[in-house]
Amino acid sequence: MRNDNKFETHEHDVLIIGAGGAGLRAAIEALSQGASVGVVCKSLLGKAHTVMAEGGVAASMGNVDQADNWRVHFGDTMRGGKFLNHWRMAQLHAQEASDRVRELEQWGALFDRTADGNILQRAFGGHSFKRLCHVGDRTGLEMIRTLQDRGVQMGFDVYMECAITRLLKDGDRVAGAFGYWRENGRFVLFKAKSVVLATGGIGKAWPVTSNSWEYTGDGMTLAYDAGADLMDMEFVQFHPTGMVWPPGVQGLLVTEAVRGEGGILTNKAGERFMEKYDPKRMELSTRDVVARAIYTEVREGRGTEHGGAFLNISHKPAEYVKRKLPSMYHQFKELADVDITQGPMEVGPTCHYMMGGIRVEADTAQSSVAGLFAAGEAAAGLHGANRLGGNSLSDLLVFGRRAGLAAAEFAKKTSASGAAAQIDRSQIAGAEREMLAPFERKDGESPYALHRDLQQVMQSLVGIFRTGEDLQSALTEIEQLRQRSENLRVDGSRMFNPGWHLARDLRSMLTVSQAVAQSALARRESRGAHSRIDYPNYDAAWGKQNNLISRQGDTMNLRQVPTAEIPEELKPLLEEKK
Repeated sequence: MRNDNKFETHEHDVLIIGAGGAGLRAAIEALSQGASVGVVCKSLLGKAHTVMAEGGVAASMGNVDQADNWRVHFGDTMRGGKFLNHWRMAQLHAQEASDRVRELEQWGALFDRTADGNILQRAFGGHSFKRLCHVGDRTGLEMIRTLQDRGVQMGFDVYMECAITRLLKDGDRVAGAFGYWRENGRFVLFKAKSVVLATGGIGKAWPVTSNSWEYTGDGMTLAYDAGADLMDMEFVQFHPTGMVWPPGVQGLLVTEAVRGEGGILTNKAGERFMEKYDPKRMELSTRDVVARAIYTEVREGRGTEHGGAFLNISHKPAEYVKRKLPSMYHQFKELADVDITQGPMEVGPTCHYMMGGIRVEADTAQSSVAGLFAAGEAAAGLHGANRLGGNSLSDLLVFGRRAGLAAAEFAKKTSASGAAAQIDRSQIAGAEREMLAPFERKDGESPYALHRDLQQVMQSLVGIFRTGEDLQSALTEIEQLRQRSENLRVDGSRMFNPGWHLARDLRSMLTVSQAVAQSALARRESRGAHSRIDYPNYDAAWGKQNNLISRQGDTMNLRQVPTAEIPEELKPLLEEKK
């Protein structure tokens, strides 16, 4: 390739896009295989969204409840996902999570302890036993600190505040990536034998979300544009408890650990309403059930002053609350002037997690494109129709490791074949043109206005409850927004230009929003996090198929594929517990 001297160029065996838990764990594994590893992150190292995961890592270690084991964890995960999960991913996850947690501990992670010195575990919604290994309510932060220290010590190259805009291919396989430095706007080229996408979710397509600004569906869109399949895109989890007041912090997460430690939900009349929706599990029901319960209470006029529900932990001793939930105590004190040891929190559903994403093979985390791997929230399959709390952090560890291992092995094979990747110059020229276009328009749309309109469409038409009519309207409006996005205009230079960054992110958000709406319209039933008012019941036929999205030219193509058949020996683990 003659023209790449025009751009700053870096070469690695394995390029990892995203530096959260999954990306860092993949980097550590690829490094341990002797690969040269580059990690690209949109933000600064250590600021990944994983730090916002508060409650804990789900792993069946049996430190508190000795009856727990991987079989029970597997069954809980499959039941929580309403059996749409890829059984093999759920099996590997349940079997390997405990080893991955012990590894973190060996690398220096400091967990809360039982009286006899083992890692302490707490209860969480949908889990049969106390299973979440935690560090107060700051587990994700400790995880990132540990993985980051380990990776830096092992020696990966990190490219901070760098946004990837296109994957580059050599024929059918991935050969690198094109991006730009967010600070100065200069373009940069990465050549790699394999690529791991660990870019997280899509929450910024909704206005009320617990997700950080990076979560614009970049990885899913990069994969889709490169020819990979997306799966289960209709399943977007709304966490039942985000802050609803004051407006500046709307959506900010209130960890499920508050309920795990004994928090109680009431409506404005003081009724403990979860008795109506899940009398057995109450506040520790699965997230989809609790989110819909709060939404229903508000819709039927029993909500709090600011349109939520009360969550109260003040019946517990103040010192206990401060010790177990230090972040929550400070968050409410500083942001809402509420002392949670004295009175209730006001909470409501917030867009939280994407169960869908890039379709990958269970054992290797490889997508349908050769050399392209995905892990963490960017990948689909493990969680099915609804994720259990705490399973995301063990997902990052288990499949981050598997993705890093398989990507390093793929890179080794590619090196052994001796054929250097050829990246067609027209791909790079096209990627450059696409990024410069908004500066060249004399007049056009503001990215901020377009983003606001997209969020409004997703909140009102593709939210917690959906109808065919709403979803059809959403698709029409998203198409109009996509046409408007062809005319985005950006002022100023390429240096520190947030409008330009948003113009690029909008392309990703429009792609994933269309995929969500299209998949939700196709699935004519209610299952897990997908609730259709016009199809309120399960449909057995839909319980055996996943929606798949792929790109054909400029068209988004939707098709159904049957779920993988569960082996006979695992079926007894799925029977409803008496």
